[in-house]
Amino acid sequence: MNKKGSAPLSTLIQIDFRSGVPIYVQIMDQVKQQVVSGGLKPGDQLPTVRALALELRVNFNTVARAYRLLDEAGIISTQQGRGTYILDTPPPERTNKLRRQALEALARRYLRESFRLDVTADEVIQILKEQVELWEKTGDLSDHE
Repeated sequence: MNKKGSAPLSTLIQIDFRSGVPIYVQIMDQVKQQVVSGGLKPGDQLPTVRALALELRVNFNTVARAYRLLDEAGIISTQQGRGTYILDTPPPERTNKLRRQALEALARRYLRESFRLDVTADEVIQILKEQVELWEKTGDLSDHE
């Protein structure tokens, strides 16, 4: 659990072992998404590399690689002996870039899942348009049967 009492990172990250996307990239993309959406805030402490690896059931080195790249990108900071924390909110241009990257990652996941369902590009576009229209009309994003 991070210092502000929100959900543990492992419950915010969902690894798709069948996606073909490297696990460290999935971890990075989802941490970025959480930062951009406000799910993770500046000062929030992340689990240790070992703890997250155990919770996600992935190799320690995979999480270490994701954390190292997130650190190099200026999203997190790891301080030896103190832990790993989300850095202060990046400037708007960096936030916009992170939002764009997060949206692109979501789109790629959506398209991979659509491909698995053997859906055409036209079907994907039509369904997405319908969902956007429904969202704009009702403001509702819950699942509808």
